[in-house]
Amino acid sequence: MATSEVAGARPHEKLHRAVILLGPPGAGKGTQAKELARKYGVPHLSTGDMLRESIAKGTSLGEQAKPIMARGELVPDSLVLKMVAQRIEEPDCANGFVFDGFPRTVAQAQYLGQMLREHGFRKPFVVHLVIDFALLMKRLTGRRVCKVGGEIYNIYDKPPKAAGVCDNDGGELIQRPDDSAEVIGQRLEAYGKQTAPLVAYYKRLGLLHEVDAAKRVEEVKRQLFEVVRGAK
Repeated sequence: MATSEVAGARPHEKLHRAVILLGPPGAGKGTQAKELARKYGVPHLSTGDMLRESIAKGTSLGEQAKPIMARGELVPDSLVLKMVAQRIEEPDCANGFVFDGFPRTVAQAQYLGQMLREHGFRKPFVVHLVIDFALLMKRLTGRRVCKVGGEIYNIYDKPPKAAGVCDNDGGELIQRPDDSAEVIGQRLEAYGKQTAPLVAYYKRLGLLHEVDAAKRVEEVKRQLFEVVRGAK
């Protein structure tokens, strides 16, 4: 399917740049990145998905990353940046792309900026999904997953009709170990320390735009589309 034929995209709406979504776990980066990519008919690039795909395909980068990820360690910048560089050279990235969870550090952001210039893209458009950590804790600790079909609920915002039971197949709803308050607290703390310099970096460059991610998903999408549409 041609880019202009993708549902929700119109021929005259082109990004010609990278859109970078920053935000803590649970802010909705993945959901909003997919919506934005669908609207403009461009790829949604998640480095986690890209790494898993490289491993599945048995590429050279995938083979190098596989044992590192198997040990639960972070894949080094050198591999991630090579993977990103290769990906944005593919034809479907010609009109732009939406990053989800990348870059994660100022060093990655600086290298990405250089790559984008070399490929003739305009300056990236950076959106920070802003949300209070207390609300994030509620969102994430309230998440429950069906053991049978994998459907996701939230006991606060999207509860099942019957407590602990999936509406679709009657499967038991469980809380994942990494959705515990202790684990999530650690993840949010680590994110805050890691990302604060990145937010400040893009702010200094005049590239940062903020969207209130505490709103409902549709309202966040409306805000996001509005700020991207106004990009110069």
